[in-house]
Amino acid sequence: MRRLAFHAQGWEDVSYWALNNRATAKRLLRLIDVLRDPFSGIGKPEPLKHAMPGAWSRRITDEHRLVYLVTDKEIVILQARYHY
Repeated sequence: MRRLAFHAQGWEDVSYWALNNRATAKRLLRLIDVLRDPFSGIGKPEPLKHAMPGAWSRRITDEHRLVYLVTDKEIVILQARYHY
């Protein structure tokens, strides 16, 4: 199983949702939970090509995306607000 890690911006974004929007925070936590299989499941996972090659995104809401990077040993949450 891969270790979960947070980039500074990713942690700041998750903290923002926890303080400001409980429903979005719950959705975000469900998305983070399904990252056990980072390439399928809810949130329409899709690889990013231009802005951040190698990273993936999932929909949190129509406006916001969870962006993460997958390596052999860990999944790094890069951001969880706005559109990449």
